[in-house]
Amino acid sequence: MEDSLKERAINLRREGLSYSEILQKIPIAKSTLSLWLRSVRLSKVQKQRLTEKKLLAIQEGAQSRKKWRIDATELIRKQAYLEIKEKIKKIDTRDLWLMGIMLYLAEGAKDKEYRPGESVIFSNSDPQMIKIFLKWLEICLQIPVEDIQLSIYIHENHKYGIEKVKSFWSNATGFSMGRFDKIYYKKHKIKVHRKNTEDSYSGLLRIRIRKSSVLNRKITGWIEGICIQCRVV
Repeated sequence: MEDSLKERAINLRREGLSYSEILQKIPIAKSTLSLWLRSVRLSKVQKQRLTEKKLLAIQEGAQSRKKWRIDATELIRKQAYLEIKEKIKKIDTRDLWLMGIMLYLAEGAKDKEYRPGESVIFSNSDPQMIKIFLKWLEICLQIPVEDIQLSIYIHENHKYGIEKVKSFWSNATGFSMGRFDKIYYKKHKIKVHRKNTEDSYSGLLRIRIRKSSVLNRKITGWIEGICIQCRVV
């Protein structure tokens, strides 16, 4: 019985099957199989086949792990979304006011002692942040639409797609493409490795409020007050 199993295992090995494939067909210990097959010599073609199968298994394993990570990430996002939806039924004006101040603390141009008179300027590449900031300007600060200036900053090697970029920001903000009249091109650096260099790249949008230096000082005061309340200063 053992001799017939050994002979079958050797034949399967010579056909180019891997150890794991042989063990699926012959229920024996892996150590026993290794002992039986240690003297089996494989041809170049057989070795190549085994190598290709190993590479394929590695690739399939990597794809499986990638899918698992994607699924796990999506599950976490969905759970977090449902959690915040349950905790925050509605964002009122006060909530939005605080959110806008924190956004400006992170990404806004600050009024400095050595640079007084700075306008209210907010720059970001994330359309969600831009939308919240514009909502803050509209509802909390009641800034007239005509006082909002929009500029796009983009790498010069994306000049050919500027109309697509303008369309992207137009859809994101609700402003017509004609409002994005100022385009600034940044010189491309070869050494800079960017992941969002093709269709996903939409540059950076800068929002500036006309005649807003006094408002900027006011925002600075709000930021200082919140920081004191949070005991971070």
